[in-house]
Amino acid sequence: MNAPGNPTLDTERVRVRGAREHNLKSVDLDIPRDALVAFTGISGSGKSSLAFGTIYAESQRRYFESVAPYARRLISQVGAPDVDAIEGLPPAVALPQQRSGGSARSTVGSATTIANVLRMLYSRVGTYPPGAPMLLAEDFSMNTVQGACPTCHGLGQVHDVPEALMVPDDSLTIREGALAAWPTAWHGKQLRDSLISLGYDVDVPWRDLPREQRDWALFTEESPQVPVFTDRGPAEVRKAVAAGVEPSYMSTFQGVRSFVLNTFANSKSARMRERAASFMVSVRCPTCGGRRLKPEALAVTFEGFDITEVAAMPLDDLADLLRAVLEPDWTPRADPGATGRDRIAPEQLLAAQRLVSDLLSRLSPIVELGLGSLSLDRTTSSLSSGELQRMRLATQVLSQLFGVVFVLDEPSAGLHPADTESLLRILATLRDTGNTVYFVEHSLDVIRKADWIVDIGPGAGAEGGTVVYSGALDGLRDASGSVTRDYLFPEPDSQRAARTRRSGDERLELSGVSRHNVREVTVAFPLGALTAVTGVSGSGKSSLVVQALPDLLRTSLASELDEHASGADEPADDEDPLSQAGEATTSGRARGPRERLRRIVQVSQAPIGRTSRSNVATYTGLFDRVRALFAATPEARRRRYSASRFSFNLPAGRCPTCKGEGTMAVELLFLPTVHAPCATCGGSRYNPETLEIELDGRTVADVLAMSVSEARASFTDDGEVNRHLDALLDVGLGYVALGQPATELSGGEAQRVKLASELQRGQRGDTLYLLDEPTSGLHAADADRLVAHLHHLVDGGSTVIMVEHDMRIVAEADWVVDLGPGAGHAGGRIVAEGTPEQVAASDSGRTAPYLAAALQQLSPPTRG
Repeated sequence: MNAPGNPTLDTERVRVRGAREHNLKSVDLDIPRDALVAFTGISGSGKSSLAFGTIYAESQRRYFESVAPYARRLISQVGAPDVDAIEGLPPAVALPQQRSGGSARSTVGSATTIANVLRMLYSRVGTYPPGAPMLLAEDFSMNTVQGACPTCHGLGQVHDVPEALMVPDDSLTIREGALAAWPTAWHGKQLRDSLISLGYDVDVPWRDLPREQRDWALFTEESPQVPVFTDRGPAEVRKAVAAGVEPSYMSTFQGVRSFVLNTFANSKSARMRERAASFMVSVRCPTCGGRRLKPEALAVTFEGFDITEVAAMPLDDLADLLRAVLEPDWTPRADPGATGRDRIAPEQLLAAQRLVSDLLSRLSPIVELGLGSLSLDRTTSSLSSGELQRMRLATQVLSQLFGVVFVLDEPSAGLHPADTESLLRILATLRDTGNTVYFVEHSLDVIRKADWIVDIGPGAGAEGGTVVYSGALDGLRDASGSVTRDYLFPEPDSQRAARTRRSGDERLELSGVSRHNVREVTVAFPLGALTAVTGVSGSGKSSLVVQALPDLLRTSLASELDEHASGADEPADDEDPLSQAGEATTSGRARGPRERLRRIVQVSQAPIGRTSRSNVATYTGLFDRVRALFAATPEARRRRYSASRFSFNLPAGRCPTCKGEGTMAVELLFLPTVHAPCATCGGSRYNPETLEIELDGRTVADVLAMSVSEARASFTDDGEVNRHLDALLDVGLGYVALGQPATELSGGEAQRVKLASELQRGQRGDTLYLLDEPTSGLHAADADRLVAHLHHLVDGGSTVIMVEHDMRIVAEADWVVDLGPGAGHAGGRIVAEGTPEQVAASDSGRTAPYLAAALQQLSPPTRG
């Protein structure tokens, strides 16, 4: 076998023959093993179809053939790829970009297995209170019965019903509805009549009742049987109770708080549960203080910290704490308040050193990949897709697999160039230990470090799907059909000319801003300019731009936030809707000209929809116009078909079998459920009568199947349709099908669909655009096109502030704000601000050298 990193024609290879997955055009390809292989090409060219849809899918299919049929249905599978043959293919591990990382109980510690070793450390080496028995490792887990807090069951929060919500107006009487949380109609009257029988005066203001009576009615856990007398006044009821008169019936009384909690937990009515929730809050558990563990576990410390405090430390700080244990003269700290140290038994010292060495070896690749600002208790569902992929990559490094193909999807996504260097070292480690790394990538710096390049193209969608080049990096220089080549080997006369820097006409000033690790920051953004906010991963960029800035504009300037364009993140399916504890808050103040900041458009990478019924055409509003055009055809008018007839969501036009889904779920006994095209409509989603209507020879299903580029070439005479399509083209989505379901879009694609939806609206000079890594997932050519359109927005008087890692793009901004100098607690400060040239010349932060290198590609730099 050849030396790692130097594959030759004699190196053992993976041979692909006749790959036709998605837009691949019967691709034949030989790729080396034991090498770093980059799959490149413009967005939509077919890179992922080859790397994931073909190579990884075939490896997984072969593996599952050896698995028992019963076990197969328990494992998530991908379909068999459309390929003639693949030879020389080792077992494969895929690390794709994922939007979600599990439930609220899944954390960085549990996903990396570091938490298991930490619990063992506390069990064997922790400092126990005098007389306390030794606990097992599972006693330090909030996910076990042995370790979870008995009150909150390991959640850290409990539901409560505060008096202020139960009685919002204490000037009202009980008869007037002071107990607002009680049910209405007959049940509420029954409970009120029960109070009359219990001696309550229901006709005096609530606040005038004795405190003892008020507390019992609100908080009692008792459920007494109470006589109820109908059609009698309070005075008559009191006399009847005293005289022992037979009541109309017996009522079971329930306190207000008890009623709310029982309704929320047990009611079959969604409306009743929703009403009950409006009187509830989620508060920190009074037993564990939100720390989720039983008191006995929280009493055990290591170096003066309980296990929850260690789990909350940034991984960088945790590594520093653990390294001290390996010092020759280390002895454990006695307790959290002590300054002295206890002597330690030799066997305990040996256990501590071994466990700490294991912890440090597990932490090392995670910290190297730029994740040192995370903590072990950070939920994986709160991680970005790039952070989640890098965490899983670090876990694979620890697994010490040999002879495996790792297939990665844009591993540099969300990484600052300084963090990318660590990523490259990790990838090289995987290769040098006998593995193969195939990765889809757009970062030019990462591509340059690959041993082998597979460039797919030359275009996107139907214009892609062929191998433009396959070989070592230097050979790409002569591949005339490669768009990637033009960026890796730019000709001297093709250097981009820098734009004149806009100075901005006014300023948006933020002062005293604090959120997460951003602490007391004061910064100014020029209005009427394009600003890039940079910094290493975890330095506080998103906290400042995506979270704090819109919060402050809403509160300080009463600006209008465009929620539709923002695509605000939807809560996770398992997220507690009552949860308020632990939510980050923003403090500080914003100042600026209100007339320039009337509207804020925040464009995130959150999904544009959760079902296949939401697609590119419906989200952007394009489909409304398309349906109107079909309804205006002569045949549709003759049949009196309205535009609604051409919606696959309405019964009139959709297929009656699949109800407009286009697919049917097929339950397989020993295999996972698959979705096959509907046998009635063939996947078109429509009934035959609707498909008889054609527009320029195409049915409505044909139009949805067209790519944006194809549609633009067909709808040349309709200005409104072209306006929508041009906006999608401007953000690099020409390859996406109009009917592509929202669930199949990446985070970057979803953000660009939202941006396109915004761009085709009428532009206003009082708009502020907030973007979170808008070039993520884009080839350099597509990124250039997108940034040109952002400059067009600014030329129209708007302001753009974007979080960005690509230094090519940052070099074209008017103004740069660099956060850092590090991540987590070491970040959150402004280390440099000014024009790109000024920031590149600064000696603070880690952005300067990379920005300086990018500026050299701009010739000549112009300033205004």
